Amino acid sequence: MIKAAFFDVDGTLLSHKTKSVSQSAREAVAVLRAAGVKCIVATGRQMQEMQKLPVANMEFDGYITLNGQLILDGEKNILSGTPLTGRAKEFLLRAFAEKRFPALLVEEEDVYLNFEDERVRALQAAISSPIPPLGEYSGREIYQVCAYLNPEDEHLVEEIAGACVMTRWAFGGMDIIAEGGGKITGIKRYLEENGIAPEETIAFGDGENDIEMLRFAGIGVAMGNAWDNVKAAADYVTADIDQDGVAEALRHFGLI
Repeated sequence: MIKAAFFDVDGTLLSHKTKSVSQSAREAVAVLRAAGVKCIVATGRQMQEMQKLPVANMEFDGYITLNGQLILDGEKNILSGTPLTGRAKEFLLRAFAEKRFPALLVEEEDVYLNFEDERVRALQAAISSPIPPLGEYSGREIYQVCAYLNPEDEHLVEEIAGACVMTRWAFGGMDIIAEGGGKITGIKRYLEENGIAPEETIAFGDGENDIEMLRFAGIGVAMGNAWDNVKAAADYVTADIDQDGVAEALRHFGLI
C-alpha cells in the first residue's frame, strides 16, 4: 500500500516547454491527497524559488528542498536543515569570491551569484527562472552551491571530491551539498517522522539528482523525458511530462 509520493519539480511536475504544471498532474496530486496519500515535493530548488513557480498554488504535505538539505512541513515550517561545513565550504567560498566559475550560494532565504555569463543566462532560461541577483557572501549558513559547470569543467571542483555531494541536474548545472546529503537523506527523515516504510512510497524524477530517490522508493518512476541513466535506475518509465506522464504512471499502478 502506497502511503507517500515524492515528486521532483523541474521536468517532472513543471514543464519548461509549456512553463506550467499540466492539469492532469494537478488533479493526480489532489486525488492522491484526498485518498490519504501524503504528497511531498523533493527538489533541488529553494522554497523561495518555489513560490515563484507554477507549483506554488498546489498543496503538498511536505517539502524536501535543496536536495534534502532543508525539510519543511506542509505549512512550510522548517523541520531540519543541513548546511555545508568544513573544507568543502571553505573551498567553495574561496572559489565564489575569486570568481573561478559562476556559482550561486543558496541560504535559507536568499540566493545570489558571484557573476553572470552566457552559461548562467542559458541555464536559467532553460529552467524558467530569472537570473539571480549578484552578491557577496553574507556570513550566514550555506545549504547548497550551484556551480554552472559543464562536465568537462568538473576538474575545477575535484579538490573537494569526497568532502561533499555533487549531483548534476542539467548539462551545465551542478548542485553541491554537504557530505552525506541528498534527496533520500531528506526522504528518510520525513518517513521516520511519519512512520512510513520505504516500500510504502512512490517517487517521480527525471534528473541525475533523482537516481538515488528512485532506487530507494518502493516504486521509482522515471519520466519519459528523463536522462537514460535515470530511466535505467527506475522500476517504471512513464510518458513524457508533456504527455501526462505523472497521471499515466499513477493510473498504471492503480493509485488514481
